[in-house]
Amino acid sequence: MLSFALQHALENSLERVIMVLPYLSIIEQTAKEYRDIFADFGDDFILEHHSMAGLGAEKTETDAEGNQEQEEQIKRQRLLSENWDAPIIITTSVQFLESLFSNRPSSCRKIHRIANAVIMFDEVQTLPTQLTIPSLAAVSHIATHWHSSVVFATATQPAFNHLHEEVVKHCSGGWQPDEIVTDHANMMDKLRRVNFTWLDDKLTWQNLAKKIKNPVQPQVLCIVNLKRHAQELWQALEGEENLFHLSTNLCALHRQAVLAEVRQRLKDGLPCRLVATQCIEAGVDVDFPVVYRAFAPLDAIIQAAGRCNREGKPNKGQTFIFTPDCEGGLYPDGTYQQAANVTESLKNELGEQFDLYNPEMIKKYYQRLYTVAAPEQLAKDLYQSIKDLCFPQVAQQFRLIKNDMINIVVPYDEQIFKELQNLAEEKGLTAKWIKKARGLSISLFRPKSDDVVWDSLLPVQQFKQGRYSKQEDWFIVANNDDYDKTLGYKRPESLKCWIA
Repeated sequence: MLSFALQHALENSLERVIMVLPYLSIIEQTAKEYRDIFADFGDDFILEHHSMAGLGAEKTETDAEGNQEQEEQIKRQRLLSENWDAPIIITTSVQFLESLFSNRPSSCRKIHRIANAVIMFDEVQTLPTQLTIPSLAAVSHIATHWHSSVVFATATQPAFNHLHEEVVKHCSGGWQPDEIVTDHANMMDKLRRVNFTWLDDKLTWQNLAKKIKNPVQPQVLCIVNLKRHAQELWQALEGEENLFHLSTNLCALHRQAVLAEVRQRLKDGLPCRLVATQCIEAGVDVDFPVVYRAFAPLDAIIQAAGRCNREGKPNKGQTFIFTPDCEGGLYPDGTYQQAANVTESLKNELGEQFDLYNPEMIKKYYQRLYTVAAPEQLAKDLYQSIKDLCFPQVAQQFRLIKNDMINIVVPYDEQIFKELQNLAEEKGLTAKWIKKARGLSISLFRPKSDDVVWDSLLPVQQFKQGRYSKQEDWFIVANNDDYDKTLGYKRPESLKCWIA
């Protein structure tokens, strides 16, 4: 993608490359690769701008040692992030798209930089269904009127052109993109690196654990839909050597350490069994010979198979799709379940013709999904707010992540954690503190006001206008026992009891 973007920018006199990624986990590995490539071009050549970049508007003050050079770098980085004044921008779908619909000057200040750019959207299948049409309309407008080129890339390209008639109601260009890659069927046929096996019988975690522990298959990845399921499967596998766990309950430094060890063991041909949630399936560079995937939407299953025989070895990889036999829901939300149901209906209808390497079948899946989900009916309030020019309402209604999030700093690295505790007490919440806290942070949907989780979190106070003020976005774990060295953050199930 980067190679194409640079050549395209050169040939069309475009000024910058903007890489738009859906997940912070992909940003971590992408930013590292890009910084290695452009190491000789200076620190300001590549700009990361996302919720964990530590480049917010907080007032930054010189530290006790008077490290003015570091302080100036932080200020310069914040100024660049406000204006996106860098040749290569790496950002998230949330940051990019929500800025287009924002009413806040701080978010809109960078929009002019989107003109005359190559904008690369990776893993575009992650766009939420309810905001697909307004997102496509906004991007189409940019491509038509702002002298920018927009590229949508994914192994599971959604049939967005099926929505052209709805998009054209909001943007004259509609959605009729040019295809860079043609002859999909031939290309997909050459990329048959995996055999799919659909397990008809539901599997308990214990039965699944027996399959994963099979000594004939020493390197196995299992992807489940819920963090709760990952923990239950982990418990069924407990005691097994060379066992790893990966989910968003792990902070960034923890995830990086797990992935580094997993990759090294895979490279050395050593036993390695990894239990993970969907956080691993889109864009994360691992290559297992065997993958188990809990039944999910079609694009998720195909993405999971992308972690199987990723390097195209002669022996085809094996991907098994199973349905868990367990209590409670099987999917994270109703939208995810709806897409899984469409996948199941298509599989039952096509039988042996259900070929995940057939681009026409993938197209049929998305067409059916958009017909069932009816995205044109899901954002009527947003369309009305746009028509009324009610910008605060537009910003509020265009949210890729509906649920509000909080950031929790966890004690994965005790030394850094202690330094953050001391800095929080001395200076409160600053951009410098956030930057330092990135690696030890996890995001959590904001709990309800009466949730017991609040009893175990300490808010990081913000210093404003000479006094500390309350903020509700950053917290520190109060009890070190709430973070497990393997499973990550553990939500407390009851209030802490203090006896005096």
